[in-house]
Amino acid sequence: MRCAIATVVGLLVALQLPHLSAQPAQADPPTVIFEGARLITGTEGPPIEDSAFVVQGGRFLVVGRRGQVPAPQGAARVDLAGKTVIPGLVDAHSHIGYMRNLTSGASNYTRDNILDHMYRFAYFGVVASQAMGSDFGELPFQLRDEILAGKHPDAARFLTAGRGLAPLSEISADNMRQAAFAVTTPEGARAAVQELVPRRVSLIKTWVDDRGGTIKPLSPALYTAIFDEAHRNNLRVAVHATDPVIAKDLLRAGIDVFAHMISSVDDELVAEFKRHPGVAVISALGGPHRAVYAPWLKPVQPLIAETVRPEQIQRLQARFPERRPDQRARAEAAWDLLAKATRRLSDAGVKIGVGTDGGGQQGDQFIGWTMHAELENLVMAGLPPSQVIVAATRDSAEILGQTDLGTVAPGKSADFVVLDANPLDDITNTRRISRVFIRGHEVNRAALRARFAQGSASAQ
Repeated sequence: MRCAIATVVGLLVALQLPHLSAQPAQADPPTVIFEGARLITGTEGPPIEDSAFVVQGGRFLVVGRRGQVPAPQGAARVDLAGKTVIPGLVDAHSHIGYMRNLTSGASNYTRDNILDHMYRFAYFGVVASQAMGSDFGELPFQLRDEILAGKHPDAARFLTAGRGLAPLSEISADNMRQAAFAVTTPEGARAAVQELVPRRVSLIKTWVDDRGGTIKPLSPALYTAIFDEAHRNNLRVAVHATDPVIAKDLLRAGIDVFAHMISSVDDELVAEFKRHPGVAVISALGGPHRAVYAPWLKPVQPLIAETVRPEQIQRLQARFPERRPDQRARAEAAWDLLAKATRRLSDAGVKIGVGTDGGGQQGDQFIGWTMHAELENLVMAGLPPSQVIVAATRDSAEILGQTDLGTVAPGKSADFVVLDANPLDDITNTRRISRVFIRGHEVNRAALRARFAQGSASAQ
C-alpha cells in the first residue's frame, strides 16, 4: 500500500514539476516503461527489486515496483529482468580537452577533442563531468549549452568552471593553469569572479597549495576575497588544497568544496568540518593508488581495450604499478593516509563526492574509465558499495548544483546505466555496462566503440 501511494505521489509531483534549465530543446523521445530490473535509486534506501519506471519527455515520470506502476497509454515496454539499474555517474572533478592519445597540452583543447572526451564519458555511464578551472575561451560555454540543448545526444553533460583563479606562481604556459586569472590583489580577485558570473559557471575554481614548498600560495586575504565575492553572487568555490593545515584555514574562511581529498585528517580538522557542515570533499584518490594497484592494466580490462589506443595502454603499463622500491613505499604511505582520511571524514558525516582529476597533465588518465577505478578505490578505502554509489551519483550532483541528476526519481533527468551484475555485491560490476541512457535517449555505444577504434569519436 505504501509503495502504491508513493507511486501516485511521484506521478503528481512529476506532473507539477516545472521544466528545469537543463531540459534539452530536442524532440521528446517516446514514452517508455522499463520493467524488471533491480533499481538502485541513488539514495540511502534499499534497492527496488523487480522495479518499474516510466520515462517521458527525457525525464522520469513514475518510479516503483512492477505491477504497481501503470504504463501510460501507448508506452513502449523494455524488459530489464536480470539487470541492475543505477543513476548515471557524475565525475565531480576532471580536466577536459587536454589529453589526446600520447600528448597533453592546451594545443589539444579543440571542439573535436572536448566532444570526444564527453562521448567517452557517456560510453562509460558517466553522464556529467565537471571541468575544474582549466577551460578557456568561449568554446567551453558554447559546448556546454549545445549539449544541454540536445545537439550532441550521445555526449555527457559538460560542466565548466571556466578559467580558474590562481597565484602567479601557479601559472605556466605548459600547464593546465596557463589561462587562469592571475590573482595578486583582493580587488583583482573580485574582478575575476565578476567576469565569470555572467558565464553561468557551475562553480569557481582556485588553487591554494604550496606544491611541497616550491611555490607561494594564495594568501588568506586573496582567497577570502574570492569566497566573499563568489558567495555574494550565489556561486560556490572549489579549492585545490590537500595540506591539512591549509585546509583548516580554508574552512574558517568559508570554503565550499575541497577539490581533492585532504592528505591527512586529525581531530582538529574533523572539528572544523563539524563547525562547517555544508563543506564537501571530492575524492580523487586515483593518483597515488594506481602507483601500487592497477590490476586492470594486466590483463587489460575490456572497457579500456575498447576505448584506449594500444600505445597509450602500453605507456601506462610501463609506469604502473610502481616498481622502484623507494617510489612504491612513498605511494603506499600516501595511499594509506588518503584511505584513512576518507574513512575519517565519511564517519564524521562529511559529504564526499567522486572525482577523478582525469584528463589532466599527469598523463595517461583514461577518460571515463578512471571513474570506475575511483569507485573501487573508495571501497578499498573502507566505504561500502552502497555509499560509494550514492557518492558517485546523488552527492556528486548536489555538490555541483546539478539538481536534476543523481537519482532515479520523478521529475529528474532520465540519465541511468543498465548493468549486467549488481554493484552492491562487487563494486567492479559497474564496469559490466549493458546500456546507457542520457535524457531518456539510449547512447549508441556500438557506434562510439567503432569510432574509438578509429581513434576519435568527434566525427559523430
